[in-house]
This record gives sequence, C-alpha cells and structure tokens, in this order.
Amino acid sequence: MSKALRMFALTTILLCWFTAICGASAFRVGDQGSDVAEIQGQLASLGYDVAADGDFGPATAEAVKAFQVARGLDADGLVGPSTYTALLGKAMPEVSRGTSSIGRRVVADSMQYLGVPYVFGGTTPSGFDCSGYVRYVFANAGIYLPRTADAQYECGYAVSTAELVPGDLVFFSTYEAGPSHVGIYLGDGNFINAASSSGVSIASLYSSYWGSCYIGARRVM
Repeated sequence: MSKALRMFALTTILLCWFTAICGASAFRVGDQGSDVAEIQGQLASLGYDVAADGDFGPATAEAVKAFQVARGLDADGLVGPSTYTALLGKAMPEVSRGTSSIGRRVVADSMQYLGVPYVFGGTTPSGFDCSGYVRYVFANAGIYLPRTADAQYECGYAVSTAELVPGDLVFFSTYEAGPSHVGIYLGDGNFINAASSSGVSIASLYSSYWGSCYIGARRVM
C-alpha cells in the first residue's frame, strides 16, 4: 500500500473514531472523570459496592446493572439518560468521551503497518501473524502481551460489544476452537489485524465472516 493510501486510510479511521467518541450517549466501562465519580458516589450511597474513584470499571458496571434490575430498567451496565435520571434525579449531561493516551498511540501506531504481509510466526514489520502484530504494536506503547492469541485472551478484562473503545482487543475462533485470531478495535465497527489472506488490513467486525467467528473482546489498557 502506498504512503498516500495509508495516510488516507488513517485519516478515515481517525475521523470515524472521533465521531463515534463524540457521539457517545452513555457512560460505560473505560470512562473516567468527575461525572463518573458522581455516579459512583450515588451508587455507594444506595448501598452498592463501588468506590467513587472516577474510573468506570467492571465493578461499577455490575453496580449499575444491579441498580437497573432494582428499578426495572434494561440491565446493560450502561448509564444512559433513563438510568442517569433514575439514579441522580436530573438530566444527563453530554457525554464527552476520550480514550487514554496509550489507546490513541496504539491505534495510530497500528495503522503504520497496513500492507505488511502475513507470515506465520512473524513478529516484526517484515511480516506478522495476528498475535505477533498485536504484541508488537502494544509493546511499542509499553504494554507487553503474551505471544499467542489464546494467551492474550486471558489478559485484562472482558468487555461487551457495546462497550468497545479504540485499542480494545477483539478475538475470533477461526482455524481451531477458542481464541485463535486477534485484532485491534479501531472504532465504528472496524478493527485492524494481520490476516492470512490480506496481511495487515482493516476489516468490519460485522462482516459475514468475522461476525460469524467473533467470540469476544478484552481491554488491557
């Protein structure tokens, strides 16, 4: 892929990423800040086991789900307008979501290797396999992952499709049962991966092939 095409692809993905982030309509796992701390503080005051640390993690999501069940709301673990109003008694503010500086670096760096060929067992820009590519990109950001897709699947914590943010790892069951393929989520339903058929390339999580073998996602940042 030429440098011009690579830059065009990078610009397109980052624009989609920015749109998806700014258009967010609920507080969810990965969000941070004073609004999250206020949500957590109210949950804690109602007796739910959560610390008001301003970091929306899995424990906060579980507390939100428990609150939603108690109030007859859709128990998705997301704090959207209806859940926010039921919890805090006021209209929900606009959600301004970003991702961590590490996440931004991972996404930007991942795009630099578009077009690199697939090489079974490859771990360098001369040729990557899926987990070798992911490991290389994350190592550049200071996050060290195991070598194989199934081992990477044990890192971090699980996130649902609705909770995905750029930089999350997405996993697929392809040539064998269990997590045998991994990619990096970019946003707007797209991910980047080292595929045996096309090398480092961008694909849709919802395509007929990838959608049929998708098994879950993990957040390691």
